[in-house]
Amino acid sequence: MSKKVGVEEKKIKKLVELNEELENYFRNTIIPQLFIDADLILRKFSPPANAHFKLVKEDIGKSISNIPAFSKLKGFTERIKEVIATNIDLEDEIQTPDKRWFQMNILPYIIKRKNITDGVVVTFVNITGRILDKQLIENINADHETFIYSVSHDFRNPLANLISLTDLLRSSLSDDVDEEIKEYVDLIEESARSLTDLIKELADIAKVGTDVSDQAGMVDIEQILSDVKLTLKNEIFQSHAKITTNILVPEIQFSKKNLRSILYNLLNNAIKFSRPDITPEIFIKTEEAGQFSLLSVGDNGVGIEPEKQGEIFSKFTRLKPQIEGTGIGLFIINKMVTNQGGTIEVESEVGSGTTFNIYLKRRDDTEVNNPMS
Repeated sequence: MSKKVGVEEKKIKKLVELNEELENYFRNTIIPQLFIDADLILRKFSPPANAHFKLVKEDIGKSISNIPAFSKLKGFTERIKEVIATNIDLEDEIQTPDKRWFQMNILPYIIKRKNITDGVVVTFVNITGRILDKQLIENINADHETFIYSVSHDFRNPLANLISLTDLLRSSLSDDVDEEIKEYVDLIEESARSLTDLIKELADIAKVGTDVSDQAGMVDIEQILSDVKLTLKNEIFQSHAKITTNILVPEIQFSKKNLRSILYNLLNNAIKFSRPDITPEIFIKTEEAGQFSLLSVGDNGVGIEPEKQGEIFSKFTRLKPQIEGTGIGLFIINKMVTNQGGTIEVESEVGSGTTFNIYLKRRDDTEVNNPMS
């Protein structure tokens, strides 16, 4: 009998020690945390949680539905019930009635020896500043886009009229008119066309803030590439360019529209910056690279000087002014890639060619979508 009592005393002592460890953890953590049991009763909270949600000691043992700070959090109870029922972690953003934003993580508290979920541990991180900054940036971007649109809209028609008038003026000039006057007319038209191109470039840049975030999906590389080659059919024919592919990853998680734009720009550049003495050769390859899908587009063109390689993704950068272009293609490509969590790198040697390596985040098939978010 005494032996049985001794075993029970050891179990009780062990439970007391575990409880003390849990108390110490909650007391010393700097993060707002709650321990809520399977019956939705608040069992413990950390001091930072007290500060954020104005909890009092008497709240321990109460149902969260009876604690004002939590009963007013929209969807809070439902999210906890979901984690208890599924044993799956949940992460979400939640706003308090006083307009503060928190990133909330709900983790199941599992008793392994019984294989049951006995509650949840809820962690809060205040992200109000981040949300406000994001909203401010969105407002600034919206104002910026509105301004660019207004400038583009208000200037294009007058410039088109000016170009038409120069054509009309040129056709009305007599053959014996002073050549200097003809040059002035040509200069006016050239300036008007340059300004038109500049406005178009500004409008394209304004679109980067919205269009590059186009919704991603699984994109068939071969299909996109076929479409791009059809669009560049004349350029490919006239340059006699040879295009070879090695598609080891047939589908990539990305925006279809943006991926088409990327391939179009890179193939078009490879043709434009080819060497006149040899046939242009372009190779396209996809492969896995850790958590990324790697898309490589290379050529045997003129190459880029080492000191200029750091400039190519900047706005209005034209390395070869004598070659037609706007100088924003690579800038937009870089934005498209980085805005979806990827990176782009360049390898180049003058006289040998250039390769662009684009790392795009792969889809995580194990990722569980949160229906509550």
